[in-house]
Amino acid sequence: MAPTAPLTFKYNPFAVSNFAKYTARRLYNSPLGLKKVGLKIKQQPKRVLLARTKPSFPTPAPLSVNMDTERDEPLTPAGRLFLRPEMNQIINCAIGGENPIDVGAVRAVICNSMMIKHPRFSSLMVRDSHGREHWRKTTVDVDRHIIVRHEPVAEINDDDAAAVNDYLADLAVSSPLSTEKPLWEVHLLMAHKCAVLRVHHALGDGISLMSLLLTCCRRAGDADQLPVIKPSASSSSSSNRAGRREGIALMLLKVVWLTLVYIVEFVTRCLWVRDEKTAVSGGAGVELWPRKLATARFCLDDMKTVKRAVTDATINDVLFGVISSGLSRYLDIRSPNAIQEGLQMTGVAMVNLRPHGLQDLSELMKSNSRTRWGNKFGMLLLPVHYHRNYSDPLQYVKRAKAMIDRKKLSLEARFSYSIGNFVMSCFGSKFASLLNYRIVSNTTFTISNVVGPGEKVTLAGSPVNYIRVNSTSLPHAITMHMVSYAGRADMQILVAKDIIPDPQVLAKCFEDALLNMKVAAEAAMKT
Repeated sequence: MAPTAPLTFKYNPFAVSNFAKYTARRLYNSPLGLKKVGLKIKQQPKRVLLARTKPSFPTPAPLSVNMDTERDEPLTPAGRLFLRPEMNQIINCAIGGENPIDVGAVRAVICNSMMIKHPRFSSLMVRDSHGREHWRKTTVDVDRHIIVRHEPVAEINDDDAAAVNDYLADLAVSSPLSTEKPLWEVHLLMAHKCAVLRVHHALGDGISLMSLLLTCCRRAGDADQLPVIKPSASSSSSSNRAGRREGIALMLLKVVWLTLVYIVEFVTRCLWVRDEKTAVSGGAGVELWPRKLATARFCLDDMKTVKRAVTDATINDVLFGVISSGLSRYLDIRSPNAIQEGLQMTGVAMVNLRPHGLQDLSELMKSNSRTRWGNKFGMLLLPVHYHRNYSDPLQYVKRAKAMIDRKKLSLEARFSYSIGNFVMSCFGSKFASLLNYRIVSNTTFTISNVVGPGEKVTLAGSPVNYIRVNSTSLPHAITMHMVSYAGRADMQILVAKDIIPDPQVLAKCFEDALLNMKVAAEAAMKT
């Protein structure tokens, strides 16, 4: 196979104005508008983007995959929501390798993978005369989707992870995907041995995209075998069993009551209720502010140790306990003695509604499957609270577990999914986007957790060191996305740097919180 000519970058004098137009368009379409924002937005310096151009020397003919012409397929309600200017969510997945990147090998993997055969990855997003979005099959030019960066992407020469995070932070605010090709790209950062897969959220959710990514990987011990996917049980199974023990009638009463309570909370969040302002609060318009990105690194064995110390706890319970403790620690640093004890900070969590977690791609592609491909998740409002000094760090986990158990017992996640589809169908994507935008603007942070492969894998022949995910910026000043891989769990913390200038300190607060809980858990299990 002939080598692919690298793409070069040159200064484009029109790039600044293009970025300004893009920013102004997002700001103009913001449901609340900057004039109604209570936050003071600082004047940001102009940023010069680099325009990607093809080299002047001859290049080989691009490899294309021909697709049969089919009728346009309408987008799902969730897909239309993610294409709204106020949201426009793009998932950035960084895959760090042990060996230098072989561009030809990566290109061959993509060409031979399910990715370019997948109907979403081989379709253009088009709009009809009424403005409705559709998927239209097209010919995939693989070379247009591969962007090669040979030079370092940052001046941090001795820290590849920090350089990659800086690159991802820039992508989070200033690099939309072109609609002239299917909505995905692969950036190869040669100097940092890292590939960045950029996929528009309209194509699918985290479970769908992780399942697709794993079809491109192989087991580290056997280059001919795909990674083993072990479907996880439904997250609500333990709460359902507990409910049966208490009695069906009592359980149904709790389900109805908790669902009504949380529906009212959702409605009030859409209208006027918002979290009290703290040092980590965002707001309408903050999605346009420059970003920083840091990584909190956890050991899954440590999280499992804490989980065993709290009866019937889950990894998600431990994660929210860590977030509650970590945010309390950080607020003590940023604003000591200024926060009221028990202050609530509400998180927006995306919850998988499939019966199982990570699934084989073949299951997701079945038309009659309950786990089919797409955006199949609901939204939960998950509050955490500020506490200065718990004598027992496990109290954070116990409080988180009690809150999450109530959420599991309710139908809040399924209600949010169903009402979102209803609003999209009856009132259109603009109104649905307004409601979603207000919920995000009135809360404090976003959190997601996707289960990755439990064993080491390779990509294009190179062992993978890490898999990390973040998304396009939101009105939140802090968004967190955790992915587990081979015994580790890395949480990407994307922040508005004018509100949270030191995300590395925040990441350290989360890491220290887990270590303290582990020590307390080991002591509790010995007694």
